[in-house]
Amino acid sequence: MKIVHVITRLIVGGAQENTLITCRLLARRGHEVVLITGPAVGSEGALFEEVRKDGYEIILLDELCREISPVKDVSAYWKLKRILHRLNPDIVHTHSAKAGILGRWAGWALKGRLAGANPARPFVVHTIHGLAFHPYQSRLLNRFYIAVEQAAARRTDAFLTVADAMTAQAKAAGIGPDKPWTTAYSAIEEEQFLNPPSTEAITAFRREHNLPAEAIVIVKIARLFHLKGHEYVIRSAQTLARACPNVYWLFVGDGILTEQRKEEIRRAGLEGRFRFTGLLPPSRIPLAIHASDFLVHCSLREGLARVLPQAMLCGKPVVSFDVDGAREVVNPSTGFLIEPENVPQLIYACRQLIDNPALRFQLGQNARCSVLGKFTPETMVNTIESVYQRLFSELSQKS
Repeated sequence: MKIVHVITRLIVGGAQENTLITCRLLARRGHEVVLITGPAVGSEGALFEEVRKDGYEIILLDELCREISPVKDVSAYWKLKRILHRLNPDIVHTHSAKAGILGRWAGWALKGRLAGANPARPFVVHTIHGLAFHPYQSRLLNRFYIAVEQAAARRTDAFLTVADAMTAQAKAAGIGPDKPWTTAYSAIEEEQFLNPPSTEAITAFRREHNLPAEAIVIVKIARLFHLKGHEYVIRSAQTLARACPNVYWLFVGDGILTEQRKEEIRRAGLEGRFRFTGLLPPSRIPLAIHASDFLVHCSLREGLARVLPQAMLCGKPVVSFDVDGAREVVNPSTGFLIEPENVPQLIYACRQLIDNPALRFQLGQNARCSVLGKFTPETMVNTIESVYQRLFSELSQKS
């Protein structure tokens, strides 16, 4: 098959890494793959260099930007339509909000107009990595996003989601209730996380970030951005730091709220207990997790955060807000699932893991066993490929 993937931007993030793994494996399986993306701007970092060595074509569309921009969006739509017409794909597979809207409209508009004159081509598939509507923004904005997604759903042949929770929330909002939905958990290169680095590497990482060798390290891996929940970790640290002098917090990531969060830490008198790594390349994330004792994830909205199974593959317990797909991997045998924004519960869960090394070890071992094999690239791409094949099979049965 000839498959065109469309994503808004290639920053360092879960949806982007997921999409790159999908493109890479599909290309290795003999499919002709093209990736269309907008420019990567901001402090999150770009993945272009990783893409260029993977053996498939990448097309940069400058007008495809994350922010709503009527002039650029109209231009991006027409350019997408022209590019897709030239590429003549069997499948148009979109990702993220902006590319998901424009890419699906452009792909659907070309049905029956491509070489081969099959009225069903190209098939339009969309992956929901996270929903644009959520409880932490205005009702008016939510209604707008839902209406746009409902319209785009009518121009979608099949949906993929990274968590069962995404499917349930989308259908509850009236998005694509008559369409086929399939969960394909976001892919992780398991070996990077299963095989711990050497003691020397962990010691060097801790030394690099001024973490005492005997410290208990709580790691949070996320962009320093709105709704990522760093403020709740800081609030919990105001209590935990007094009771647990050997505990340190490690923030992995960068973003527009970095200086604001550092100022909050300074005002709380906790500068000596927090470490910021800045943006780390994906290849160093396993080392950061292995050099820590457990992971906290306090994001208020997420499809299913890849960092949860990543930490679990490393044999680390996790503490997570109970949002979206988190409960599909976090349970009492693998960590603590707590109410969103509930700082006392966050303090309690962290204290249990700080005070009990045996509990940390047992939950970590359970966590590793529970996710092993579920998030492999082969598992994800097998599922995606089966969705493509089912669309063609259903077409042949109809004809």
